[in-house]
Formats: sequence, C-alpha cells, structure tokens
Amino acid sequence: MVARVRPRQLVLALPHAESLTRDNFMEGAANAQALALVDAWPDWPNRVMMLVGPEGSGKSHLAAIWAAEAGARSVSAQTLTPDNVPGELATGALVVDDLDPASFDERALFHLLNLAREDEAYVLMTGRTLPSAFPVALRDLRSRLRAVSVVTLAPPDDHLFRALIVKLFADRQTIVDESVVSYLATRIERSSAAARQAVEALDHEALRQGRAVTRALAAEVLKDPAA
Repeated sequence: MVARVRPRQLVLALPHAESLTRDNFMEGAANAQALALVDAWPDWPNRVMMLVGPEGSGKSHLAAIWAAEAGARSVSAQTLTPDNVPGELATGALVVDDLDPASFDERALFHLLNLAREDEAYVLMTGRTLPSAFPVALRDLRSRLRAVSVVTLAPPDDHLFRALIVKLFADRQTIVDESVVSYLATRIERSSAAARQAVEALDHEALRQGRAVTRALAAEVLKDPAA
C-alpha cells in the first residue's frame, strides 16, 4: 500500500503595499516633532531639512506625506548625479531618501544644496546618521551639511509599537487578537524594522500552513521554548 503524502502548500511571495498616506501614519511621542515639521510646511525654519532616525522609524512615510502635500519629486540619494540635479528639483520641492555616509555623490549633493538655495526650493532628506557626522571630502559640502536643520525620530514607545504591529497585519488584510500583539510586543526588538520582519514571517507561515495567526503560531515562528 502506497502512503499518500500530503502536498506542501506553496506560498507566493506577493508584495504587500504599505499605505503611506497621512491618515495611515502612526502618531506617537517618538515621531511627534517630525510629524509637526511635515504638517507645518511651508512654514519651515529652513528650506532644507533632514529627518534622522533608525531603520523603520517612519522617515520615508513622513517624506511621502510631505511629497504629496508639496508636489515634491522623490529620489534615492544613491541615484543623484550632478547632471540630473536640476531636473529632480524642477518642481521646487524634492525628497532625497536614504542619505547616509558613503552612499551618495558629493558633487551632486553639493550642487543640489546650492541650487535649492538659489531657486528657493524645498528639500527634505532622510537618513540614519546626522549629516554633521558625514565623512565628506569636499570642505564646502561639509559646511553645508553642518548647517542642515535636523529633526530626529526615536524608536517607538510601547503604545506606538503595539499600534504599529496591528497596522502591519492590517496592511496584509490579517486581523489578530490582543494576545498575538502582546506576545510580539514583549519578545521582539522594539523597532519598526523588527516588527515588519516578524509580521512578514508570521503571515508567510500562516499562509503556508493554512492556519490563522495565533499566539501559538507566533511562538513557533519565534522558536520560543518557554511558550
């Protein structure tokens, strides 16, 4: 008699778009100053501002909110070149995302900051490192970066972290109960990046096994022997 082997369910790695609108932004003490800056535009203290915070702290979401409001284009810092700067700044407002040490063309950034000042354009940059700490070779660029106004974002507090976990599941059309949220909130690193990774892993495993997302499944995925 030939034993039947239950087929293993395949899970397609379909992208899950995260809503980056103002209504879907998770507000809390950790990002209050950054959100206030975005909401205050165009009444900014300086035309060039930078949001600095850890990975997954909401910098790109805030930049997307501002871009929609200001009619700004968005560009990755790594793709800026001296030649494409004028075109990127054509609307008078620009988001420069993921500006971190050794990830950009110094001449391009220097040209951008100068042109923004000349054209009275607005620039919102995001990154994980204070611009004043960048080890740049161009002395004039170094002085420009030291003059950039910075607003920092902190890791989420407990309330915001739990709300973020719920939102990340909701983005995947998955409803979870409080036991799952509490379990994750007390066992993973207190960062948005860690929450995204955990939610993705749980959602993937639930689909693969054809199960609901429960505390028991979370314990399995996190390999928690005490659960």
